[in-house]
Amino acid sequence: MSAPAPPRYPIPASRHRVEEVILRSRFITTVAPAATVEEAQAFMAEMRAEFADASHNCWAYVVGQPGSTGQNGMSDDGEPHGTAGRPMLTVLLHSGIGDVVAVVTRYFGGTLLGKGGLVRAYSGGVQLALESLPTAEKVEKRQLALLFDYSFVTPVQRMLPDYEAEVLSESYGVDVSYRVEMPVEQVEPFRVALTNLTNDQAVVEEEEGQR
Repeated sequence: MSAPAPPRYPIPASRHRVEEVILRSRFITTVAPAATVEEAQAFMAEMRAEFADASHNCWAYVVGQPGSTGQNGMSDDGEPHGTAGRPMLTVLLHSGIGDVVAVVTRYFGGTLLGKGGLVRAYSGGVQLALESLPTAEKVEKRQLALLFDYSFVTPVQRMLPDYEAEVLSESYGVDVSYRVEMPVEQVEPFRVALTNLTNDQAVVEEEEGQR
């Protein structure tokens, strides 16, 4: 049985680019966030268009939690097999960063690097970019529908911040209805706390939708 995905993990906060010259070849590494395979593909297409005159635009991506092998891809883009995409992907898989795509653009400088040199250049470009990459925390969230008596409005409002809950909407009819969003790991502790607070009188339903 596989371990559950961590609800929080680092992702690129924004696009980030580094550049280096190795034996007269110019290597430009651009890293970006990619929450879906489609986002990764769109970014790669954009890089190919930006550097249409480059010798190679090699790429790799990891969609999902850090180290996830469920949704990833790579391309040598004309470099000798296994010298670009695979080393790039290996670096991404061991980086501790999720939802990430990297494109290494090469302008050939006239000197052959050899297979080992290419592996070092492409993996090193990604490592160099990741060393200075600004990151953000991805927090998987869930939405809950709450229904409770008016007498619990103030206690519920006081407890919501303890569970990092954000009120998305509220309505006041026969009972009070809230729609809230919170980190997925807070859902069960919140459910237990609300049940205890209201003596099992509150109704909690998980809604479709997360971000």
